[in-house]
Amino acid sequence: MKITIHQPEYLPWLGFFDKVRQCELLVLLDHVPFTKNYFQNRNRIRGAEGPIWMTVPVKTKGKFNQPIREVEIDNVNPWKRKNLNTLLQNYRKTPFFDRYVPFFTDLYQKEWRFLSELNETCIRYLLEQLEINVKLIRSSTLNIQGGKSDLVLDICKKTGADFYLSGISGKEYLNDPSFREAEIKVQYQEFHHPIYSQLHEPFIPCMSVVDLLFNHGAKSLEIIQGIGAQTMEQLFH
Repeated sequence: MKITIHQPEYLPWLGFFDKVRQCELLVLLDHVPFTKNYFQNRNRIRGAEGPIWMTVPVKTKGKFNQPIREVEIDNVNPWKRKNLNTLLQNYRKTPFFDRYVPFFTDLYQKEWRFLSELNETCIRYLLEQLEINVKLIRSSTLNIQGGKSDLVLDICKKTGADFYLSGISGKEYLNDPSFREAEIKVQYQEFHHPIYSQLHEPFIPCMSVVDLLFNHGAKSLEIIQGIGAQTMEQLFH
């Protein structure tokens, strides 16, 4: 079984889904410490003037090193209205606005306490819309031991994986010999960011995948796979 592991990010970018589409199991790494001012509680969409951050405010005061699964949303801040209005204002004129906006309208009307629950709900929906059929579990259910390379290896063993697809940053910390000893093959993702038509020009890469969906609908997965799409590497070479 081929697996990948990733923290539950908020409205992830294309590279996240490129990695997941190649696997049978996605393990959401929700038992590790929350990283402030990273993609766990925010991401970017394409606005008329450039990238716009969509942020979910969270409670961090006095909660140093709290695991992601315990991070609470700061609902004193009217973040739901802000996030929904940001999507409405910037994607209302996209070809597939009517297809996806009902989900987000409903999403931002619900009450959310924990960030990880919000993120997982979004991820499951986005996987469904991209037609990526993958099983999803949380690392907090596995009683994982160790950190960094040992953590990844323990997850692989406890899920019965014989193939691990890592992000490119895994080359900096994975102990390849320990995986070979466990007879688990390691592969590093090679993602070539596609160029696609956005509502505004010029093209800006590394947006949340919602930018792609609102603009291209059912063809989004093909674009992520690079089918018939130019890549950033090709543009600059």
